[in-house]
Amino acid sequence: MAMNGYEGGLKMIEELTTNAEQTQDEFWDFRRAAKLMSVTAEYQKKGALYDTLSQSPTMRHFGDINQAGKRMELMFARPEIETPSGLKAASVLTSVYNESKFRTILPKLYTSPIETIFCPDPNQGLYCQLLFGLIQRDEVLRVGSLFASTVLRGIKFLENHWQELSYDIKTGRLSDWITDSGCRNAASLVMKPNPEQADLIENISNCKSWEGIVTKLWPKARYISCVCTGVMRQYIAELEFYCRGLPLVSTFYACSEALCGINLEPLCKPCDVSYTFLPNMAYFEFLPVENDHDESIEMKRNDEDTELVDLVNVKVGQCYELVVSTCAGLYRYKVGDVLMVSGFYNNAPQFQFVERKNVILNVDQEKTSETDLFKAVIEAKALLDPLGFILTEYTSYVDTSSAPGHYVLFWEIKGKEGKHCKELDPKIMVECCTRMEESLHYTYKIYRKRNIIAALETRVVKQGSFEALMDYYVSKGTSLSQYKKPNCIKSEEALKILDSRVIGKYFSPKSPL
Repeated sequence: MAMNGYEGGLKMIEELTTNAEQTQDEFWDFRRAAKLMSVTAEYQKKGALYDTLSQSPTMRHFGDINQAGKRMELMFARPEIETPSGLKAASVLTSVYNESKFRTILPKLYTSPIETIFCPDPNQGLYCQLLFGLIQRDEVLRVGSLFASTVLRGIKFLENHWQELSYDIKTGRLSDWITDSGCRNAASLVMKPNPEQADLIENISNCKSWEGIVTKLWPKARYISCVCTGVMRQYIAELEFYCRGLPLVSTFYACSEALCGINLEPLCKPCDVSYTFLPNMAYFEFLPVENDHDESIEMKRNDEDTELVDLVNVKVGQCYELVVSTCAGLYRYKVGDVLMVSGFYNNAPQFQFVERKNVILNVDQEKTSETDLFKAVIEAKALLDPLGFILTEYTSYVDTSSAPGHYVLFWEIKGKEGKHCKELDPKIMVECCTRMEESLHYTYKIYRKRNIIAALETRVVKQGSFEALMDYYVSKGTSLSQYKKPNCIKSEEALKILDSRVIGKYFSPKSPL
């Protein structure tokens, strides 16, 4: 069915969600697949349709940006690899960037040349993408990336390099440390001295507070496009600080295994986002999840004995693990995402992302989930906000080097309006530790009281520590576009990176019960 603008997309969404059960029944030819996800012509066809459908709701609210201006999207490709049989393998995004259709529309719709996307050095690519975005600042109507973490990485990189970027714009010459030939060739085609624009960018950037900096540097931007639900929700407060006044829009919910749902209400708050599943993208089934303790959730012990629930038979308020069968060969593949049914749109269910399965802290079978940890951190960081400090990043791990073991949280804190972390009263950090323990689930509190678990510890790390952590994972092959900071650290090398940057350690002084 051909799409003609966003009205055609909205019409198809109505048809798909109304006939959800019938559409799901059309999926029948399944086979098991290996860990590498195959990409078929049918899958690519669905991807093109999915892209159109996901853009329709945003067009309704923000207009057709494709016709009115450009997108400053931070995009990063990964090198292709070759399988033992000689097949080419690449990340999903790299495959998209390699398509001739994308390369054709790129100069018209995006500020970033293809050479900057495929630059083998992520920092050189990021620098150049920001440079081209600033040069074309008056044309930018949308700012974003795939994940909120990448948007923030871009803003912080800009905060450290704005003087150099301004100088490049003023002189029309690219900095010498950008050695990638593709980036330099792309820059030579468009860069010319522009002292007036450089001075304007310098005046905007050289300020005491960077609150609302995105709206100042890109005054015509209508919204920020990035996934800020699920594990990305921890970045909402900081994004709102930098993007004051611009909506944060999570347009879709997808994973490597399948294209799943779209956000029909792009103007809703990130914490309220529900994704309406499109039943023609895969055959969706759901594995029920049950309460294990007061507020945490856990999969039932024997998944094989639990009956899968079809798309149209899920119940509002119930949590499920997503299971997909796809036209690319996956059969009843457990994605690992836990979702909660928030309602229905016509006959198609709507889901809120809850957490990743098995992302937990566990000293002695108390099983603290990703959601438990997130709620505890939210409660604790509320103590920092009135004092002019922002928790920008956090992660955790279980320290069992001594008995009993205990939870360790790494926090990176940033002061507003020039404040320095050294000004933060240590008593506040101790109170944050206490607040987190008080916010954790009942089982944890009982184990703390019985000294089965030792006092929770918070280690404050210096600025840039989590960027160093991101650089480490990127150096190991992770794409900067698809990087998801782990909420529970398992890698010894990653722990060494954070531990080497610790500037303060604080412990909860008493049991929460």
